[in-house]
Amino acid sequence: MFKNLLITGSNGYLGNSFINQYKNKYKFEKFSLLNQKLEDINFDAIDVVLHCAALVHQKVEHPYEKYYEVNVEYPLRLAKIAKENGVKQFIFISTIAVYGEGLEKLEKDTSCNPTTHYGKSKLEAEKQLLELNNEDFVVCIIRPPMVYGKNAPGNIDSLIKLVKKLPILPLAKINNKRSFVSIQNLCHLIDEIIRFRIEYGMTGENIFLASDDEPLSTSRLIELIAKNLDKKVYLIKIPFFESLLKLLKPSFHKRLYGSLEVDNSIKKEKLYPKSTSLKRFKNPYSVEEGIKLMIYGEKV
Repeated sequence: MFKNLLITGSNGYLGNSFINQYKNKYKFEKFSLLNQKLEDINFDAIDVVLHCAALVHQKVEHPYEKYYEVNVEYPLRLAKIAKENGVKQFIFISTIAVYGEGLEKLEKDTSCNPTTHYGKSKLEAEKQLLELNNEDFVVCIIRPPMVYGKNAPGNIDSLIKLVKKLPILPLAKINNKRSFVSIQNLCHLIDEIIRFRIEYGMTGENIFLASDDEPLSTSRLIELIAKNLDKKVYLIKIPFFESLLKLLKPSFHKRLYGSLEVDNSIKKEKLYPKSTSLKRFKNPYSVEEGIKLMIYGEKV
């Protein structure tokens, strides 16, 4: 069984969480793109590379060349060196940003049309990495939506702060559908992909969409957060609030009112083969359990 993992971005949220969740299962070697050279890595005992490091969205946007350097050139060089040294599997953490903007549901045949430097660079990395894929060096791509969990960065943390501070919020009856993925479910998917490769092998284009099993509306998300914080929050509907927010803060409006539902049956079909007796892939945590873990954390 594969036990030795080289992980990049080990100080980031996903990398650090995966190490903590599976520290008793795998032996980890850490690599920093900022402080180490790819040529200095000793691959002798490495079975799997988990590449989490990336240049993500920035408040002050970098030119595309910088995104290309970090998100395409680095992982491609790393993968080529790993392949030359006999590593069996390369797992690349991508993003649903490769699909672009304006979509309300991501399904099996949804085409990619990224609009941001981040999304474009991730899609280009996927394409070049998959060219290295074969029976001896399996490349797996994971595209997660927003990841949430204890101390996770992002918009959900902003909602938690709002719920803590304000007893009344003008966000009632928002009926959008937005998919998220809990950090525990995402780490579990990575672990299962590694196990699947060991036991059954992988060939073809191994792209997986990660998400919880149930999308949430913004109103429902706030209700779950308030419930687990043991806070009484009143959601009200104010006339023209949505229209005003759309006019003044269009990006914020999109996050609160827009839909982006991920059909995660795609990953369930790929894990596992129909020829095996294994059950279909199952997330270990429901949305409600994931929100609870986000508020309270857990011992891992």
